[in-house]
Amino acid sequence: MNQPIEQVVAVRKNGDGDIIELQLSSGLVVDYKTAQTMVANNEIAHLNLFRGRDHEMHLRSDADGDPSNNLDNLPTF
Repeated sequence: MNQPIEQVVAVRKNGDGDIIELQLSSGLVVDYKTAQTMVANNEIAHLNLFRGRDHEMHLRSDADGDPSNNLDNLPTF
């Protein structure tokens, strides 16, 4: 199994505050759905997929007790 090579360094949100794009450590910017596929393929570190109450798949940071690296708390671009 390959090790994840990317990390999320910043996020872009829409007017509702929902994350719509993620900037990765390589500088690559990907949309939310692409990021989900990359997480499923173990290409982005420290994120996981979960099924929300809306029955859709969502991204979240791995639980590590550090709120500063949660997706919602990352810098925006």
